[in-house]
Amino acid sequence: MTDRAKNGTGPKLLSGGNPQIPKGEGDGPVRDYIAAMPGWKREVGQRLDDLIVRTVPEVHKAVKWNQPFYGHQGEGWFLSFRCFTKYVQVQFLRGARLDPVPPKPSKHEEVRYLDIREDDVLDEIPLRSWIEQASELPGERM
Repeated sequence: MTDRAKNGTGPKLLSGGNPQIPKGEGDGPVRDYIAAMPGWKREVGQRLDDLIVRTVPEVHKAVKWNQPFYGHQGEGWFLSFRCFTKYVQVQFLRGARLDPVPPKPSKHEEVRYLDIREDDVLDEIPLRSWIEQASELPGERM
């Protein structure tokens, strides 16, 4: 938990330590979300954001439903992530179309997940490939 969340001056942490951040468009709300991520998850969030921006420099960002979303302005979203108790979950909104398909299925046919746990070594090569592929697919409008 962040010091600000403990003191009641920062965002409330929902179940699993997911920060409750007001919805908003742009980099600011996403930076606020990442800053409020508890413990080791904050570094994962920053690494994900950095990798997404390096891979898709023109990416559009927003916070919706207490999680950062990434997409193309006016064309929908291709990726989001959020905190759970023991991992950070990356959601590829058209993940079933990626090659290879990310490892974790969803109840939604097209969605696939990648769970990143504290002791995982984050292999950026396949992650960057998934981000690049996802960014080239039609976005999910929400």
